[in-house]
Amino acid sequence: MQLSSMSDLNMSQAIQSPELSSQSPSLNSNVRHNWNLKEVEALFAMPFNDLMFKAQTVHRESFNPNEVQVSTLLSIKTGACPEDCKYCSQSARNKTDLEKESLLAVEKVLEAAQRAKEMGSTRFCMGAAWRNPKERDMPYVLDMVKSVKALGMETCMTLGMLSGDQADQLNDAGLDYYNHNLDTSPEHYNQIITTRTYQDRLDTLSNVRGAGMKVCSGGIVGLGEKSVDRSSLLIQLANLSPQPESVPINMLVKVEGTPLADVDDLESFDFIRCIAVARIMMPKSHVRLSAGRTAMNEQMQAMCFLAGANSIFYGCKLLTAENPETNQDIALFEKLGINTETVAGDTELSDKIIKTAIVDQQNSDLFYNAVA
Repeated sequence: MQLSSMSDLNMSQAIQSPELSSQSPSLNSNVRHNWNLKEVEALFAMPFNDLMFKAQTVHRESFNPNEVQVSTLLSIKTGACPEDCKYCSQSARNKTDLEKESLLAVEKVLEAAQRAKEMGSTRFCMGAAWRNPKERDMPYVLDMVKSVKALGMETCMTLGMLSGDQADQLNDAGLDYYNHNLDTSPEHYNQIITTRTYQDRLDTLSNVRGAGMKVCSGGIVGLGEKSVDRSSLLIQLANLSPQPESVPINMLVKVEGTPLADVDDLESFDFIRCIAVARIMMPKSHVRLSAGRTAMNEQMQAMCFLAGANSIFYGCKLLTAENPETNQDIALFEKLGINTETVAGDTELSDKIIKTAIVDQQNSDLFYNAVA
């Protein structure tokens, strides 16, 4: 993976070099790593119906258009994060009402994973509100990975920044995916977070890829950014080589007590366009319709699936933000004729089991919202 810091570089100059500017927009789903700003903005500017048609055409070349991959996210350590992310309820610097929790016991995590599997999730994601994991935490984290893998589920973690050695340990334990979002464009980044650099995030992705794990990386839109920032974010993601296997696109969930609590709402069509352009630029990646779905009606979510989104989180919470209840997602899938992706070789998670699963919300306090 070739990574370079864009923090002090003018993106508009960097990406309009002669060799990149000579490239015309791709008319097929070949994976590219040389996207430039001019052509990405041209995609965003397409008539909406044309953009949706193009995105759906690209989507069908690599995926079953009526299948969606389903994950569940559990917060294994909540709150008291030292970072200053302006959108996040878990930052110790933001005055929210979030109740802090210490690292969960491995048994609690395994219990939650088993319940998630019974609900139909094929991937179990574990998130901790850390700047980076401490060495004392690693044995517990590694046990969590091994225990969830033993259930036959895919595993994913988001623990903050990773060293190369920590990435190797997670890979050796069997971790399938590591999530580390870029959040926003390099140009807008310092307006959102100052306690870690854009290059820090890129370095973590490099360590993850170098260890042999799959990369889950996306961003958040609706942070008060300009439209060009959404183009720039997608350029950063698509020009990673290889591209992330999973690309979560989050719509900001505004939390009282954070600096972005009163930012203007993002226009719904702008969000759908972001999904569509991500699908065109990253044709082989799973594009996840992530945080913010509680603010979307069924029709908007359906448009996102049509635009190429093919992954969601099940469960009433994503780390700390609200998420649609599992039975609501099942009902929407039935209306749209969508089936859930299964892990290769796992016949236990059939659609029949998923659709007849009893959703127990009585103990839902374990589950939280995925924007980290």
